[in-house]
Amino acid sequence: MMDEKNEQNLLIGRLLRASASGCVVGCKVSRINTPSLGGLVRIPLDDGRKNEIYGMIYDINIEDDGLVRQLITAENVDPHVIMDNRLNRNVPVEISVLFVGYSSDKQIFHLLPPRPPLTLDEIFLCSERDLCEFSSAGRFGYFRHILRATDLPVGELIANHIRQVNFAQIAGRNPNWASQAVQELITLLRDDYPTLMTVLSALADAHIYQEL
Repeated sequence: MMDEKNEQNLLIGRLLRASASGCVVGCKVSRINTPSLGGLVRIPLDDGRKNEIYGMIYDINIEDDGLVRQLITAENVDPHVIMDNRLNRNVPVEISVLFVGYSSDKQIFHLLPPRPPLTLDEIFLCSERDLCEFSSAGRFGYFRHILRATDLPVGELIANHIRQVNFAQIAGRNPNWASQAVQELITLLRDDYPTLMTVLSALADAHIYQEL
């Protein structure tokens, strides 16, 4: 297992663009195995107060470039050429992030950040400690940011997120976290039966709902 010091500084990429509710991160292909859908990331703000923005990965987009288009139509492409293009491509992998909270003076809020981060700010993968601290702050208030994003695969995002956080919470001796999270989701979606069934189905496919 990765030690806490290294995990705490696992850089994914740098910010390409941002809005009040989310951002897009540029990532090297060599780091694409690290981020995953539903994963939490943190963006330290350069404001002298050690504040951070927290976000959830909801999409990973790999754009083509001119060389890729040429290689697609070529015959018997050398594997070394393909590998070189993947590792040294000029077009970064784009990772879309939904903001779900922020910290100010070491206090975590499940609210949208007061301002978006700036271009080229660094984005880090949350460590197990980060996951536990963020997901245990308050009463699952950050779920509402995910549930209102109707154009996203909400069920899969929540299932992947709960599965990732649950591993960290169990390691942190909080085995009841996933059960509490699912109960909160059922409460929040009690008047939205279609979305509730989508979420519960995704949780079942992730082998979470049956285990509770």
